Amino acid sequence: MSDTIEVVWGHGDAGTPLSAFDAALAGAGIHNYNLVTYSSVIPPGRAVARTGRTEAAYGVGAPVGVVLAAAETTRPSDTVAAGLGWARAEEGGVLMESTAGSAEAVRADLREKLADARRLRDWNWEEERRLEVREHTVDRTGAVVVAAVYGPLAYAEDDAAPVR
Repeated sequence: MSDTIEVVWGHGDAGTPLSAFDAALAGAGIHNYNLVTYSSVIPPGRAVARTGRTEAAYGVGAPVGVVLAAAETTRPSDTVAAGLGWARAEEGGVLMESTAGSAEAVRADLREKLADARRLRDWNWEEERRLEVREHTVDRTGAVVVAAVYGPLAYAEDDAAPVR
């Protein structure tokens, strides 16, 4: 597993909400994995980097840990927005997710969530907080995603005997 958590994003339009979500995941490069939702803690020593799209080849169907913000709509011309915000400290860090009808609303929500998370933890925080927010105006049915990709789950790499 890499020491870097990749922040990726994508958007898509399709005939159904699930298909639009799948298209958004494809834009981020994470559509061929079984995504396992993590809460929002960054382990010590893990960097966070914006890559836009992951090119990692974990194997089709691999369980991959993510913090995911996803929004979808079935109303043509609607705008949806999703984003992640993160703050780092010597002890680790936190990621927060948000969705709304505009990038501006997502940014405001993320700033508030990060401020709350920092107040809850007596950590040595870095001053800089980072946001990655994406907005998409849909054609018919659409979705937008922003995800922090932690990588494959440890047990996915084990050579353990199959369960019977």
